[in-house]
Amino acid sequence: MILTIARQNLLHDKVRLVVTLTGVVFAVVLITIQIGLFIGFTHTISAVIDNSRADVWVTSPGVKNFDIALPLTQEKYYKVISTPGVKTASRFIIQFADWKKPDKGQESIEIIGYEPDKGMGGPWGFVSGSAKMLDLSDSVIADQLYMDKLGIEKLGEQIEINSRKARVVGLTRGIRSFTTSPFVFAEYETAHRFSHLRDREFTYVLVRGEDGVAPEALRDMLLKNVDNVDAYTTRDFSQKTRDYWMFNTGAGTSILMAAFLGLVVGTVIVAQTLYATTLDHLPEFATLKAMGAPNSYICKILIAQAALSAVLGYGFGMSISYLAVSISSFAAMAIIVPPQVAVMMFFLTLIMCVTSSLISIRKVMTLDPALVFKGR
Repeated sequence: MILTIARQNLLHDKVRLVVTLTGVVFAVVLITIQIGLFIGFTHTISAVIDNSRADVWVTSPGVKNFDIALPLTQEKYYKVISTPGVKTASRFIIQFADWKKPDKGQESIEIIGYEPDKGMGGPWGFVSGSAKMLDLSDSVIADQLYMDKLGIEKLGEQIEINSRKARVVGLTRGIRSFTTSPFVFAEYETAHRFSHLRDREFTYVLVRGEDGVAPEALRDMLLKNVDNVDAYTTRDFSQKTRDYWMFNTGAGTSILMAAFLGLVVGTVIVAQTLYATTLDHLPEFATLKAMGAPNSYICKILIAQAALSAVLGYGFGMSISYLAVSISSFAAMAIIVPPQVAVMMFFLTLIMCVTSSLISIRKVMTLDPALVFKGR
């Protein structure tokens, strides 16, 4: 009976129902997409680190994030190799560079140089070509998402990086860059020629430990054996980079603030429309009270109305959100909504709508049953 009354109250004024659902859907979509952007940014920021297959990253002292670091020298590389517990070490370059398109336009990129035979720090998710193609002279691999931005129409396209000729020999899918300068992968020596680094300089040393050596223990041994460097496990370096871009720059805070505003706006809209619906049905509620219905019974009706609004709004809102997620797979901006977020959003929507009904409940609690005999 409670659900029946609640459903009829909602359906009685379809325009008001649409306004209520619009508020819920707006809040669900805005919050979900903002959280999805936050998660997508965190994945994008640290994607190269997370997919590096390295146990430890050796960096210059005081490095704040993956994209910007002072160079290391060959001496550091040799000391890393000689450290007990090290199985493999690989030099790694990341440098901002100028990319000249075939049509002579120009873009900023981040050139990544790695040693393919070491198996660390390379690209993934190939849709065309492979890492083996980097054996060709002056060859590079870019991501399919940035083809238009970089002026790439097909494999074999000839371009220039820092005024040196290069050729695109492979395409990946989903390797995004947070800095808006696309990642372009090359073999270590090739990338070194494209960069502004001096001879025998590079950015990082990627390290893989012997079997049975924990990343934390390997990090400690490297710090002990190699002076004037920092060393991080892959997990710690990934977290350090995410924290820098998401919080030190304010990017993450602005995204979360937008999600919070969506919650506030949605709550206000739902509260207003549920309250208006309650006012329209005050005589009916007064009649129920005059017939002996306790306040708890009427409160359950209002909560049921709010819950029905939440379920309907959540369904429409999540459908729109997942449509946005699927569209983002073709864009440079990733929106990631894992199942845990979808479940969390259901309960958040339910709480939002039930909380919105508290104003209506307060009105009904003070309702005089004599209203039924007096009219409105």
